[in-house]
Amino acid sequence: MNSYRSLEAIQSDLSAEIIDMPSLVNHYLQRIEETVDLNIFLEVFKSEILDKAAAVQSKIKAGNAGKLAGMVIAIKDNICYKDHKISASSKILKDFESLYSATAINRLLAEDALIIGRVNCDEFAMGGSNENSAYGPVKNPVNKDYVPGGSSGGSAAAVAADCCLVALGSDTGGSIRQPASFCGVVGIKPTYGRISRHGLIAFASSFDQIGPLSQSVSDAALVLEIMAGKDSMDTTSSSQKVDAYSDFSENPKPLKIGFIQECLDSKSLDPEVKESQLKLIEQLRAEGHTVDPVRLEELDYLVPTYYVLTTAEASSNLSRYDGIHYGYRSSAATDIESTYLKSRTEGFGKEVKRRIMLGSFVLSAGYYDAYYGKAQKVRRLIKEKTESLFEDYDLLLSPTTPATAFKFGANMDDPIKMYLEDIFTVHANLVGTPAISLPLFKHSKSGLPFGAQFMSAAFNEKLLLDFSHNLMNIVALKA
Repeated sequence: MNSYRSLEAIQSDLSAEIIDMPSLVNHYLQRIEETVDLNIFLEVFKSEILDKAAAVQSKIKAGNAGKLAGMVIAIKDNICYKDHKISASSKILKDFESLYSATAINRLLAEDALIIGRVNCDEFAMGGSNENSAYGPVKNPVNKDYVPGGSSGGSAAAVAADCCLVALGSDTGGSIRQPASFCGVVGIKPTYGRISRHGLIAFASSFDQIGPLSQSVSDAALVLEIMAGKDSMDTTSSSQKVDAYSDFSENPKPLKIGFIQECLDSKSLDPEVKESQLKLIEQLRAEGHTVDPVRLEELDYLVPTYYVLTTAEASSNLSRYDGIHYGYRSSAATDIESTYLKSRTEGFGKEVKRRIMLGSFVLSAGYYDAYYGKAQKVRRLIKEKTESLFEDYDLLLSPTTPATAFKFGANMDDPIKMYLEDIFTVHANLVGTPAISLPLFKHSKSGLPFGAQFMSAAFNEKLLLDFSHNLMNIVALKA
């Protein structure tokens, strides 16, 4: 069976009876077996998905199938799926089974999407390389010597390796967009509150968002459209109207786009990534868009602000994993105190413990105002500056990442270097705006893909997706 790059192509062949749902699912199951060395999947729901594929096939024949009939989805191991295991790729949640499904999952299932399995990620979504999983690292399908990015590395790798059509990830500081760039797929982080966080294991509650990774903008738009909307189970979810994201404008208007000058001037930027950005700017101008440099003098403050705030929230959110209520409990524990101490020490990995300790420090008496309080003020200033930019510009452009994927182990001994991989992506999470990474480029020396990132104002996913869909079509025509 040929590989499919869009739901539209799958549904066309289903309608023409060129394929059926069981054969489609078997294709993906075979791909999972063929790529087992990439360590993408923690669990495959083989017998279950085959049964559900037959049921969806019957609905297709009866003419009453949902919008997502034909879409096979993998889910990151921090998104709840009722009666299925979920571990956040951590030893501390080993063998834990979810009692309910995330709202995003329920909405996809209601439209006949099929979930093929749960995929590996950085432990509790903390990491930018997928080297922090308790179950070993995921390998990049483009080149196995390189990381797939993180924390949604398994999600990006699953799509890039043709193990599913779409995968769900979560994005706290770039955890969808960075691996999308490294693996050469589309990845979008929606506006904060656009998709319910109910059923997403929390890392940093004021930053986290569920989002799709896919081969096409059209599939990302459709999945986002179905998952989005108010949810009574999440008070931070927005009641703003959900646009028809998948109904693309046939004649998109020229836009005003600001490229962030500080990103292009960054010392960490790979020369070829910079050159590709400059060529893209000229291409956009040739297509009739106005593209101007804009200033974001706060760029160097983004990563420090992000890590002060997210580690503080992580320290609070992860306090519930204590060896008492559920999950891993140390066999060496002898009393209440040792149960807490040994269970958390043995159950959490190195990076998670680092962030818990950092968060506990910035929240501690005597340091709260100096770190956490100040970071909240800086976050507000960055938000105000970004909103002022969107008063004049429709979109903001930057590289998704400073460079392409790096080799395993390259950054593991230097946490600061690893954290700076997020320098361009944390912006959207700090201010709550949507951002997308588009797989537009390939590095001439390494052959590795890398993306361009576009941001729009809050709840303006429609404009962002229309533009992205049109741009990807133009790039495909010129390829």
